[in-house]
Formats: sequence, C-alpha cells, structure tokens
Amino acid sequence: MFIIAFIEAKKMKNMKLKFTLTIFTFLLVVVIAPAFAQSDDLVILHTGSGDLVIEFFPDDSPNHVENFKNLTTSGFYDRTVFHRIIEGFMIQGGDPLTKPGAFESFTQWGTGDPGYKIDAEFNDIKHNRGILSMARSTDPNSAGSQFFIIHKDSNFLDGQYTVFGRIVTQESYDTLDIIANITTPAKIHPEISNTEKGATIPGNITAAEIQRAEVVSRSEVSNLLELGDPERITQSVAKPPPISEKYSNDKFGFSTTFPTGWLVQEPEKTQPDAPDVSAVGPLSNGFNPSIYVSVIESEGRTLEERIDEIKNSLQIVMDSGQLEIVSEEFTKIQGKDAHLMTSISNFPTSTGIVIVKFKEVIIETPEKFFQITYVNSEKNFDSDLQLFDETLNSFKILSEDSNPTNGGGCLIATSTFGSELAPQVQQLRETRDNVLLKTESGRAFLTSFNQFYYSFSPIIADWERQNPIFKEAVKITITPLLSSLSILNHVEINSENEMLGYGISLILLNIGMYFAVPAFIFYRLRK
Repeated sequence: MFIIAFIEAKKMKNMKLKFTLTIFTFLLVVVIAPAFAQSDDLVILHTGSGDLVIEFFPDDSPNHVENFKNLTTSGFYDRTVFHRIIEGFMIQGGDPLTKPGAFESFTQWGTGDPGYKIDAEFNDIKHNRGILSMARSTDPNSAGSQFFIIHKDSNFLDGQYTVFGRIVTQESYDTLDIIANITTPAKIHPEISNTEKGATIPGNITAAEIQRAEVVSRSEVSNLLELGDPERITQSVAKPPPISEKYSNDKFGFSTTFPTGWLVQEPEKTQPDAPDVSAVGPLSNGFNPSIYVSVIESEGRTLEERIDEIKNSLQIVMDSGQLEIVSEEFTKIQGKDAHLMTSISNFPTSTGIVIVKFKEVIIETPEKFFQITYVNSEKNFDSDLQLFDETLNSFKILSEDSNPTNGGGCLIATSTFGSELAPQVQQLRETRDNVLLKTESGRAFLTSFNQFYYSFSPIIADWERQNPIFKEAVKITITPLLSSLSILNHVEINSENEMLGYGISLILLNIGMYFAVPAFIFYRLRK
C-alpha cells in the first residue's frame, strides 16, 4: 500500500501544480475582477419532491458542464435516485444502477458509471449550500456521472472536487431540503455510521427519484434568483477541529476514528495492496492529507517477511533517489507485533522539488496484516500528525470484540453472545489462533471456509438481532457443531498429518449429525 499511497500523492500533487497562476494572471483576477458569466443553458431535474433548476460554470469546468448536459439530453439521469443522503451535508445521485431493474441489490448503489471517466477540473469555487459538484473515487480523474448538491456549507471539500454548477430557484432550495430530510437507516439507527454500506439510502425512493431531466434555455425559466458571483477561495481552507467520527466495517474487520470533515471512502480494490479504506482531509497549502488502511491476508507470512516484500518493491524508487526511508522500528501496538516506517519522497516538477512525507504502521495478526499509512506534505506533516495518532490509537480489530452489537458480523458470535455458550466460543477462537493457524493445512482450510462463511453470515447475524426467537433457533442449531469442535481443546496437534486427521474426522462427524441422521430419520418416518 506504500506504493499506492506514493503514486496517489504524486498524482494529486502534480494535478494541483498545473493550476499555478502567474503574477500577471493573479492581478487580472484580483484587480480587474471580471463579471461572472452566466450559462445560457439550464438543466431541470424533475424529482418526486419538486424541481431542481441548475445553472453552470462553463468558464471554470467546461468539460464537466458539457458532460452533464450530454448525459441529461440522452436520458441517462431519468429514473435515477439520489442514493446517498446526508442531512446537513449533501445529496448524491447520478448512478445508473439506481434505475428500476438495473440492480440486484441495494449494495450496488453508488458503484455505477457511464462507462468512461473525465479528468478533474478543480477550481476555487467554494462548496456552499446549493453548489453542484462531481463525485469521484480517490483518483482525482475518476468522475463519470455521479454528482452531489451541497445541503449546507461544506468548505472542507474545496479544491478537492470539481464544482460546475448550482441550483438557482427558491423551489430548488426547498426541494433540496425535502430530499435531504428523507429518512435513511443512519437516521433511524444513530449507532450506524454514514460511511457504512446502505446507511444513507433513502427510505422513500419515490421522493428521491429523478423522474425526468431536461436541458432548457434560461429564458424558459421564471423566478430565477439573483445569486451573483459564486464565492471563491481567497486563502487556504481552514482545517476542521480535530474531532473524530467512528468508522466500523465488519467486512474489513476493524474499527477506528477518522477526523471529522475528512472524506472517507471504500475505493474499488484494483490490486492486492490497494487501500480498502481511504480518508482524505481538506486542502491545505496545496496538498490534501490522507490516511489509507489496507487489510492484507498474511498467507503464512511473518511480519518480517512482509516488511522485506515492501522494501523490495520500493527498491527501484529508492535507488532513483525519489524515496528515502528516514526511520523504522519493530514495536508493539495494543499488545501485537507491529512495524513503524517513516519515509520522505522527492518529486521533481517544473517548479521545483515537492517533498511528501509518509508514516506507515503495519500491525500483525495471525490471519492478516493491517496497514495504516499517513501521507502529507513535509510542511504540514507534523501539524496533522496528531490526527493520525488519534486514528491509530483508536484502531481496533473487530474479531477480538466478543460483543457483536454492530451490524453484520459472525452469526455464531451473535447467537451465543451473553449465553452459556459464549465462553465456549471464546475458547474456540483461541484454539483457532493457537492451533489451526499454526499449520499450513489449517490456514488453507480457514481461508477457504471464511470466504464461504462470510458470504451469508452477516445477513443471518442481522436477522438474529431483529428476531430473538430466530436467534434462539440458530443457537440451538449450532450447539452440536460447537460441542464437536470443542474436541480440539482437549487434543495435542503436533504435525500436519494430525491436523488433517482431526479436521477430516470433525467434518465427517458434522455431516453425519446435520445430514445423515436427519435423512435417516426422515426416511424411517416416511416408510
């Protein structure tokens, strides 16, 4: 992940350097202050809650404006839904997978695109209420069709997303408020974070649906507001206070806190070392601080072997002089073996050398490596380091939490929590870590089993929390399984052959209990 963060930092920095102004241009903008050019074309989004009338900023982001109008004209936005609603922040739409019949599961919402991407056109327009901006992933040049409208001023986004329009009628602002106040799972259950999958999906889809979108002439719309020039950034964006927000994800197996105002995303996993979660902070002195978390299967590797792999992959960059490891040490974090590495990279550009600093922490567990990387400019590195330390100090591996109160998770832990079987489940966890994972066959089995098990376990665990009777039925059903597995607590396994022998025996025993015996009983009853 060090490589991914290294490349992302370079890409983001190079992009911002392209917008450096000459002194002459600066004087033209500040002293002469030309009037804001209004767009002749408007777009009306006819939603289930009212109309949203949008004007554009073609001088600031011509490609985004043209892309949005072309998609509108083609009918691309018709029947799409504002799928991500966060009151007090923004409403996001434009995903073709939200159309009727276009998706198999609501978990797909937010992942659709038009089949192409457009380059960023970052500008100095502030993300104030009513502003239209383009959604993207951690890659600045990954915008496509998804957009968001700011509900309340969110200036921590300034300079990081392409602003290309705003709503321009009173009805539009009223409609924005109505949609932003639609009930979502996160509103019903305050313990659910807005970053969790499905947490911000509207409860009333009809009210959040864009029924039809059209391009019209400005002269065809009455009651346009006189909004004047959009407010622009005149100085470095102020940093939000160092207040943290809880982030938890059972799929990745960890929880932590990220600073409020940092954009938290789960980018598409394009390669094994790519980050699973990224948090990007507000622009400061031309750079966005970032924290990346990557969860990697250990596959039998030790922490030392993992460190050697990282160093080998960075060797070419270090030999070229673009990256230098400043310090590293092995340590303990929350009782686990860990490795800390601080590095500095030098990026030659047309305006000089840009220095970026990294701090990466790798925590080792029997099954996985958790890599947490902090990236910032050398100038801002120390000032934001406290935020990274708070994230690291709050980092928790969920598999060690025996209280399954969050959504999803392990159906066995959920059904037995607080019951007489809870100590037995905890003992089995210790057996898994101290016995099974110490053998190659045990690790191979658990890797395959976990992929299958967690394909359905979170769903059943949620049903258990919703229905106590169902939870009790699951507990009764799995009691024979837990009893058979407890045999491993009373045997010594000193070789691969012994592990295979006990493992196959337990599998056959459970097949007999859950399939062969019921089938025999059913057969006898029919006869």
